[in-house]
Amino acid sequence: MSGIAGVLPHVTTFFNAIALICILTGFACIRAGRRDLHRRAMLAAVTSSGLFLATYLLYHFTAPIFVFRGGGLARSVYYTLLVSHVLLAVAVTPMIGLSLLRALKGDFAAHPRIARLTLPIWIYVSASGIVVYLLLYHIYN
Repeated sequence: MSGIAGVLPHVTTFFNAIALICILTGFACIRAGRRDLHRRAMLAAVTSSGLFLATYLLYHFTAPIFVFRGGGLARSVYYTLLVSHVLLAVAVTPMIGLSLLRALKGDFAAHPRIARLTLPIWIYVSASGIVVYLLLYHIYN
């Protein structure tokens, strides 16, 4: 694959990795009582995740389907990971929006309730996306 379609999987994974780093940083900041840094880290995570989604959609609308080349147990693991990743990505997207909306409105009674559910799913989706990328483009390519 060449051109823009050839580089987009790498770009999407870059944005995904930045999001994961920001999510983990934001979590550490809120645990340390640093709301100001938590806010910045989580806004960066949302921005990076948004850029990920935009480049991911661009890639999937412009490139042919890339088939996983591994076999046996690796194939089963890959598709199990991929399906859980996609389903949870769909589920977590509105949760991220709701968490963000509650925080921006200053509703700090309701924000933590949804954020506690959103955080582990968002971490899983970001981390599993990176693993899917590595399996698809580097390990079994």
